[in-house]
Amino acid sequence: MVGAVKGELLKLNDGFTLLDLTHDIIPFNSMHAAYVCKSIFTSFPPETFHLVLVNAFDNNADHLLLVRHQNQLLGIADNGLITMMLDGMPDEVVAISIPAGAKKSVRLFASLLMESFSAVMSGLPLVKIGDPTVKIVEKKLMRPFVGPNYLEGQILMIDRFLNVVLNITLRDFESARQGRRFKIVLLRNEFIERISEHYADVPDGEKLAFFNEAGYLEIAQNKGHAAPLFGLGEFPGAGGGYERRQYYQTIKVFFE
Repeated sequence: MVGAVKGELLKLNDGFTLLDLTHDIIPFNSMHAAYVCKSIFTSFPPETFHLVLVNAFDNNADHLLLVRHQNQLLGIADNGLITMMLDGMPDEVVAISIPAGAKKSVRLFASLLMESFSAVMSGLPLVKIGDPTVKIVEKKLMRPFVGPNYLEGQILMIDRFLNVVLNITLRDFESARQGRRFKIVLLRNEFIERISEHYADVPDGEKLAFFNEAGYLEIAQNKGHAAPLFGLGEFPGAGGGYERRQYYQTIKVFFE
């Protein structure tokens, strides 16, 4: 399917430079998708086109969205993911109609969105390409739960190094902490009581917590794999290789 989508894009303009960002989003996991997209899309040059086809069939909408935000252009389904990625409404958005009676497919969606991108390249403003009166689906990126003496975060993703990323930002952490001592409690009675700057802050094999480049709390093990250590995500299977399990676990930070 990926090859077919790329073929459709190159039909429109064989001069396009196509770059795969990821094909590893956990199916139906909008939190994971929002985190990954939010972390990378602003790193590209202005007027880069981003095609986001995650949960494209989440609803039966008769349109797609063409978005301009912070000098980036995004083509995406109207399923709430765009507001999760941006923590709010985009700078500019229009609806791109799906032809009535057309068989909906990822290939069709990619073609429609890239036709819209081509129109932008020709100099047309977004309001001439789609419907600016569209009322888009809004969803919020799940925030950590704040209690009087604790902060409970959900796992956003486990990366290819098997580090665990939580939906706790530095702002969330400091706002709940209020200068108090803290303890990040993991499974198997393991805990972390300080925030590190980088892996070398702890000996080889030692666990650590730090705020990554995207600004989210990450649990890792220096030269190791944090997720299997705490029974999360991927871990060695009985038949060799790694088994993947869906993860919706939470991790708490206690304050004292």
